Amino acid sequence: MLRKLIVAAALSAGLVSGMAAAADWSALPEIKRTELKLYLSPQEALEMKLGGGEQVLFLDVRTRAEAMYVGMATAVDALVPFVEHQEIMTDWDEQRRMYRLEPLQDFVPEVERRLAEKGLGKDATIILICRSGDRSSRAANRLQQAGYTRVYSVPEGFEGDRARDGAQKGQRVVNGWKNAGLPWSYDLDKARMYFPR
Repeated sequence: MLRKLIVAAALSAGLVSGMAAAADWSALPEIKRTELKLYLSPQEALEMKLGGGEQVLFLDVRTRAEAMYVGMATAVDALVPFVEHQEIMTDWDEQRRMYRLEPLQDFVPEVERRLAEKGLGKDATIILICRSGDRSSRAANRLQQAGYTRVYSVPEGFEGDRARDGAQKGQRVVNGWKNAGLPWSYDLDKARMYFPR
């Protein structure tokens, strides 16, 4: 049923038209670039997941809190955080003006576990999405270092980039999964969530 809803949403938005109009990623900021140089717009990510079905692993690499409070793309197979907040959140990142995030040591093993559940290996197509493309690029590089060869990053992310000027300056309204009107929900499926092992 969920797959039918996703397909219907994609068709109604006119998205399933092939990837002929792929984005030009040559001007991508350095922080969003990956070693593999494999990028997808949110629409392309949805098309690839719908077209590839169980042969594609689509992962949300945001924190558990982000998925819980901001929602999650319904096409995502699982939440596998690349970084996570400290348990007590006592350390502050002055440069980023936020609580410090810690790399999740369980990231690669959890990706391997999710692939194994689908009967897939290191040559499988993997799509990564985060809030705005920074973490998904770092996560893609981490997987590339671990021997994965087909890891795509969604540089626009789930929430998109911040507007640089105008009435909505600083707000995430420029691009991204949610701003493209793609299917997402606050209702989370426990089977798709991350639990430390």
